[in-house]
Amino acid sequence: MSWAAHEFENYFIQKHIGTKASFIGVVLGTQLPDMFTKAFVYTADDPAAFHRGWPGVGFSHSLLFGVVFAVAILAITRSRGWALGVLIGHWAHVLTDVADTAGVMIFFPFSTEPITISMWKHAAVEGRYGDAAAYYSSLGGVWDLFWLLVTVIFAWRALTPSYFREIVIPADPYVWGWLHRTFRLPERGLLLLYQGLMFYGLGRMIAWFLYARFDAQAPFDPSWGGPEYVQGNDISDAGWVEVLVRTSIGGALFVGFMWLCWKVFVKRLWERGYDVPAAVRGTGIHAVLELPSSARRRAEKSPDGDVKQM
Repeated sequence: MSWAAHEFENYFIQKHIGTKASFIGVVLGTQLPDMFTKAFVYTADDPAAFHRGWPGVGFSHSLLFGVVFAVAILAITRSRGWALGVLIGHWAHVLTDVADTAGVMIFFPFSTEPITISMWKHAAVEGRYGDAAAYYSSLGGVWDLFWLLVTVIFAWRALTPSYFREIVIPADPYVWGWLHRTFRLPERGLLLLYQGLMFYGLGRMIAWFLYARFDAQAPFDPSWGGPEYVQGNDISDAGWVEVLVRTSIGGALFVGFMWLCWKVFVKRLWERGYDVPAAVRGTGIHAVLELPSSARRRAEKSPDGDVKQM
């Protein structure tokens, strides 16, 4: 599992999706796999198998789990931006977690074979604090640092006030507008909320790294598959040929199932969904945040997307 990378990668994703998806949807998606399960992992008899396997809650780290939530959001809200954001965020989390030794059942339920590159050990068996110490004593901590650097170097513009004003809010004006009106938050307050996840991840990374070094005094072992002092947590003993065969079959079945769902009902849901009209997006933050609800409704119904003057 990753401890801070999931926070950093949100901004890297945002830099590439622009106004096509909701940033808040992306954040929800990246938190979704562990949102309802992480609290129970450390008390399980076999934490790794419970967290990533089957039987257990490993299905939350499958591609299909993200699809189900995204389709449900599309059906309920009709917002393509939210559905797409949740799907992208969830899949990013799943693919990131391929790196630890437990892996993820990417194509569940068509294959229960976990996929892993085993960069560092899944150390939930050590308890929450032991897990943190092991993670930040292995390549896991390096992985967090890597994503921090990638975000700062390649996606730093996504953290600027101008990007937030011109891209993030216009992509999801209803939710940001609701936060503005309900909690009386000015633009600066909304910006702090937006940037806060980055600083939360940074603070979390620094705090746990210091804990691992000076309190737990865990030996630093940035070797592939480390740290060695933690017992192995592989949840599959299949050879690479067997893994390849099972994964290939599962992947083919997954793709076929997705195609069938698209043809049967998802395409209709997508076509009846909506993108945020350009008129609602506006060109300035105040035009977006202060837009009355009646004008928003007319903008959604208007064929040309123009908002009439009140």
